[in-house]
Amino acid sequence: MTGLLGTAGPSAYWYLTRGTGAVALVLLTASVCLGILGSLRFAAAPRWPRFAIDSLHRDVSLLVLVLLAAHIITSVLDSFAPIRLTDAVIPFAGTYRPLWLGLGALAFDLLIALVITSLLRRRLGYKAWRNIHWLAYASFPIAVLHGLGTGSDTKVWWMLGLTAACVGAVLVAVWVRIGASEEDRPGVRAAAIAATIATPVALAVFTMAGPLQKGWARRAGTPSTLLSSSFTPASATVHAPAAAAGSRASGSSSSSTSTSANTLKAPFSAKLSGTATQTAASGGAIIDLALRLSGGAKGRLRVRLAGAPLDGGGLSMTGSQVDLLANGLSSVLQGQITQLQGNVFIARVSDGSGTRLELHVAINIDSQTGNVSGTLLARQGGA
Repeated sequence: MTGLLGTAGPSAYWYLTRGTGAVALVLLTASVCLGILGSLRFAAAPRWPRFAIDSLHRDVSLLVLVLLAAHIITSVLDSFAPIRLTDAVIPFAGTYRPLWLGLGALAFDLLIALVITSLLRRRLGYKAWRNIHWLAYASFPIAVLHGLGTGSDTKVWWMLGLTAACVGAVLVAVWVRIGASEEDRPGVRAAAIAATIATPVALAVFTMAGPLQKGWARRAGTPSTLLSSSFTPASATVHAPAAAAGSRASGSSSSSTSTSANTLKAPFSAKLSGTATQTAASGGAIIDLALRLSGGAKGRLRVRLAGAPLDGGGLSMTGSQVDLLANGLSSVLQGQITQLQGNVFIARVSDGSGTRLELHVAINIDSQTGNVSGTLLARQGGA
């Protein structure tokens, strides 16, 4: 398997996208809270003069834009999801979770408008600038919805806790601002209080009924090619390995059965075809295999290898990641390569429901074109 290898597992872009998104949410929360509380009288205390609060608010807001730019760029560079640069600035124009990705683009556009108008504050006048600045209150819940709808960590406890803490911090700031307001406008105050109560309740209901439920990825608008259950159910022929078939009472050297429309049971085999891409990495190389399954099963196999080159050619594997998506499998099976010899490897993959498979893969790579062909045999196992 000469020429394959690099960092295993999800790409660095994927981790950067997650990290910058989470940090940007925290900084946006800080910016909104500073904007809400900055006009209160206690903010003008000797230790925290008004100009210092305004300066901090401005700097944090600019830092939010820097983090969001990094968040957008890494999302585009990560090849797993089909996200274009235009999708980040033109709301609802993308094909990947268009509504929820579009909300992120809308929040980004609102923040850009706020920064531009702040720079032109003297020319616009205070009243016009202040009216536009109310968009900051809209950008925060929109950004939260974007994170819940598209985030890969939405179901993880720490991300849920972080989101809840950010929403809670903004609510506390709003309540303090309402309580300290000297304007006697009961209608406006009542509406503001009602909004601060309804917003977290609505977000909680949406989170429990949407992102936390099974099948959210499909309902959110993830392209079918990225879903394990996206392939049209069809009968697939399952070929038993010769050794197993030979032990049967019938004495035949091979046998085949048909799977049901919705289940794919091991053992089964399939032909492989696809492409191999290689990128350089510190001390080695990265190889990604994007393979299609045909014949005995239909689906996709994605393999990422990492290793250091050997003097005589080939590599010494240091890590790997294997993802299998196929018709009849209830979810994505993930795992690692356990044995590698030349162009043949064995991988063990599993999912959260207890399905475990041992994959025996043999491939041929055209060094000129990067095209890949080969075979896959899946057996029960992979403990």
